[in-house]
Amino acid sequence: MSATTTPAAGAPPAGDASFGAHLRHWRQHRRLSQLELAHEADVSTRHLSCVETGRALPSRDMVLRLAERLAVPLRERNRLLVAAGYAPMYRERSIDDPALSMARRAVDRLLQAHEPYPALAIDRHWGMVAANALVPRLLEGVAASLLTPPVNVLRLSLHPEGLAPRIVNLRAWRMHLLERLAQQIGATADPALQALHQELSGYAVRPEPDTDAGMAAGQSDALAGIAVPLRLRMGDDTVLSLISTTTVFGTPVDITLQDLAIEAFFPADAATAAALAALAPAAERAVQVGMR
Repeated sequence: MSATTTPAAGAPPAGDASFGAHLRHWRQHRRLSQLELAHEADVSTRHLSCVETGRALPSRDMVLRLAERLAVPLRERNRLLVAAGYAPMYRERSIDDPALSMARRAVDRLLQAHEPYPALAIDRHWGMVAANALVPRLLEGVAASLLTPPVNVLRLSLHPEGLAPRIVNLRAWRMHLLERLAQQIGATADPALQALHQELSGYAVRPEPDTDAGMAAGQSDALAGIAVPLRLRMGDDTVLSLISTTTVFGTPVDITLQDLAIEAFFPADAATAAALAALAPAAERAVQVGMR
């Protein structure tokens, strides 16, 4: 097992907690003193102290300003507003809501346009929202229980009955995913993500040889210092080498859109590009997996 650990993050205040309790939680989570936050938010330290201890009530503008300086996710900004006595500002809708139809079409187009390479859309807890036609081709042999919606992409990758037995560089890929998850926990303080990190960290990791089987000499060196590839075995003699990118909406004002990300995989070598082209159905359109 790797030494990656979940970052320290205090439990978020209960829903009925005071605004001051919510503010103190996020200030401490961002490791800021009252003086530092007051300077960044352009308020007096005395007034900020009074707000945090409940001796003064913040204006709606101040709530939003503090939330912006603390990089509080939109979902949590609503809780800050409600705790301060104001109406929530940001809506959360299903991705199938008519109001999000343009965003949904944009996601579908991105997934389809990425073929013949795999791409999928995930929510804030790494639940698979949609995927293009290549993704199911890579999941053959995975336990049916892991493919029952809602499908968790990280669990699917690292579970002993998921893709883990076919990932040639499992230790490196596992460490990469756990580090990404830890960074997400640091940004959101989400208890569900902390529980997921603990679960994934407990999965057994098989011993690995010193060099990855099925790769040409020098292939691992080509990616050193650039990206951590996913090396996935397909059949007896094919190893796909994939690098991934993450795409998010740049200016979301809807909670669902802020939580949505597209994970797109690219071939890291010519052999992988050719193998993916051979796997791709000729004219199959994007498929939806675990849509919620």
